[in-house]
Amino acid sequence: MLIEFKEHLNYLELIRTGKVKTALGLGIQNFDEYFRFKSSNFNIILGHANVGKTSVALYLMLLYTIKHKKRWLIYSSENEPHSLIKKLIEFLDKKTIKQMTDEGFKKSSDFINQYFKFVDTSKMYTYKDLIELGTHIKNAWDYHGFFIDPYNSLKKDTDLLKSIGGHEYDYAVCTELRIFCKTNNITIWLNTHANTEALRKKHGAMDQYAGHPIPPMASDVEGGGKFVNRADDFIVIHRYVQHQSDYMYNYLHIRKVKEIETGGRPTALESPIALRALKNNVGYTIGDLDLLESVKMPKNNPF
Repeated sequence: MLIEFKEHLNYLELIRTGKVKTALGLGIQNFDEYFRFKSSNFNIILGHANVGKTSVALYLMLLYTIKHKKRWLIYSSENEPHSLIKKLIEFLDKKTIKQMTDEGFKKSSDFINQYFKFVDTSKMYTYKDLIELGTHIKNAWDYHGFFIDPYNSLKKDTDLLKSIGGHEYDYAVCTELRIFCKTNNITIWLNTHANTEALRKKHGAMDQYAGHPIPPMASDVEGGGKFVNRADDFIVIHRYVQHQSDYMYNYLHIRKVKEIETGGRPTALESPIALRALKNNVGYTIGDLDLLESVKMPKNNPF
């Protein structure tokens, strides 16, 4: 089947005349300049273990929900659903769950239940299972984003693996997930881990982070560079977990933005987006800007 040439030519005309609509932002310049919510994107998140990849992703999902009423389906096999719900509620109320009032807890939990659904992780899934499940849920509940966390927890499709081998298997998975995004107008955020070799790479002796693991490059994902090849956008989340003072910062390195016409671009190598955790880990700031309060400022937000 061939493409409809005129449709693509019309899009090029929009680019040529500067009329392409930018993708959804948060209204935060230092963030929106580099990253946007783009419908039907296949995005990959990479980072070492225990740097806060899931927490940062949940927080960003919540911000897009408050700002744009985005709904999310979450599969997170390494976290109990109640712990994810707890984290989202705490982000929303900016208090630990023990500090909340009864009214605050109910209001926040009702909001999370309205915009977030969680896949039961008591069984293992292949990527095909998640595509089938995601399609079924999309027909019943029109969500916009699918968070899969992490990739290496998915059960392998043994028949496919035997027929094409491990290298081509990952290519096939990424390709099918990407097609799923485009077909259903769903954005996937796929959480991945860095390989062991990447963890061995340390900052040099003259660096301010001497001896600490360096942020992974896109090619450091388990399985290699094929993931960044298939991704629309590629985000690295890094934290200096054992640093005496900077342990509270999560650094977002935007390694790839496939379509810059709709907004976003890679961050400079030495200038990532710095998210500073609030006390008790109930949110983040960029500089002095509280991100949650910023996205709640416009009128008619859903919370």
